[in-house]
Amino acid sequence: MDWEFTEDSAFRALYKAFKENEEDSAMEFLVNEGADFYLELIQNAAGEGIDLSDNEVMEEFQQEVIDSLEMK
Repeated sequence: MDWEFTEDSAFRALYKAFKENEEDSAMEFLVNEGADFYLELIQNAAGEGIDLSDNEVMEEFQQEVIDSLEMK
């Protein structure tokens, strides 16, 4: 993926909310409290030209987001 999503304001807000929530599972957080932030990030990705309608690309993107949340 050519887009550095970790520099996007939606990702930074998602990351901050994830850390403040003290949730251990990024996936759990994304489907609950972080859903609005994640939706905004997905919309920004589409605006950057990333085709998230492709299931493989979407899964890869989602895994990168989860890894980035849990890594930092």
